[in-house]
Amino acid sequence: MYDPMAESSMGLTSLTDSLSVTETVNGTHNFELKGYSLTKGMGIGKFIASETFTVGGHQWTIYFYPDGKIPSDNGVYVSIFVALVSEGVDVRALFELKLHDQSGKGNHLVYSHFGRSLENGPYTIKTRGCIWGYKRFFKRKDLEASTFIKDDCLKISCTVGVLVMSCSDSSMLNAIHVPESDIGEDLGMMLDYEELCDVTFSVGGERFRAHKLILGTRSTVFQTWFSNGLGKDDMVIVLNDMESKVFKALLHFIYKDTLMEDEELILWQSCSYSSISESFPAKLLAAAEKFDLPRLKLMCESIFCSDISIYSVPYILVLAYRYRATELKSICQKFCTENYDAVKKFGGLEYLRKNCPLVRAELLSIAVGLDKFTVADDKKSPTLEKGKSSKIHISDA
Repeated sequence: MYDPMAESSMGLTSLTDSLSVTETVNGTHNFELKGYSLTKGMGIGKFIASETFTVGGHQWTIYFYPDGKIPSDNGVYVSIFVALVSEGVDVRALFELKLHDQSGKGNHLVYSHFGRSLENGPYTIKTRGCIWGYKRFFKRKDLEASTFIKDDCLKISCTVGVLVMSCSDSSMLNAIHVPESDIGEDLGMMLDYEELCDVTFSVGGERFRAHKLILGTRSTVFQTWFSNGLGKDDMVIVLNDMESKVFKALLHFIYKDTLMEDEELILWQSCSYSSISESFPAKLLAAAEKFDLPRLKLMCESIFCSDISIYSVPYILVLAYRYRATELKSICQKFCTENYDAVKKFGGLEYLRKNCPLVRAELLSIAVGLDKFTVADDKKSPTLEKGKSSKIHISDA
């Protein structure tokens, strides 16, 4: 039987397309080395490592050799390398190492794969532990006389571009882009409209209107207050233990889940160390603790964490203890034990003894268990262990 459909189908061909794309996933890590002069004399082949950072699904770290990596150079050069520290085989990547000019003139020292004609292709990291970098990165005497060091601090940036390959069906190339959710912005706008507000606060002589449902959803403290009838029948809730600007920042976070842009949050370091407990971030940390807002607490902790030094650490540690900022407290304790003699020299332990004896006792207990330090050699990651190195002396003298 004649079938016209069968005959016509014989002339049809199927055409499909696919697309292979090779591109780089880039990431940059900034490594700040404070107390550069104290690193000299560590020994050739010994290094200081940055924190690990992730680019392209792999973990990396920066190794800085103050006395150089190669014995034959006799410590004339400093060496800098970047290493793959996670499992990986034949990871292809581009690298850039930058030594920052701290004079403000922008004369940075840059060694880079990026922007070159790559006749030999990207560098291949064969396996975990392999490194890329420069054994003769800079002559040490020239480095110490340059503007790359300021206030005994050295700043290094490392950019890694990991090559990834993707293959896709051409039918997917016309996919519709769905924008990111903007619900946070919409909720934030509710702060500016009082029509639907159902609770009023009086703080520092200033009145704030808000929504019980949003406050109670974000904070268990507010939820308990409203469940117990607080704020009922248009009753104004008076807060006598908080400044109006702090409560305003608290509401901003509750509605928008971000920190309010305020000059006092950015410039808090300009206050004296003894006034840290009265700074705006400290007051916001106290508010976050009071209203059980753990994410806001962590945001405030991160602000203080960025400026820990031998001078500020005792004041920040007392603050962390007071408001149960556990992560900040742990970081401060670790810093104190690793810089015990310096903190003690500048009166940090005496301040802790007078203002928070309990946290000082905890610190002493930790420090006793970490009485010696060594720097790992080239084949290992830097570790903290007992060894043949200078002791930390614990005493009240």
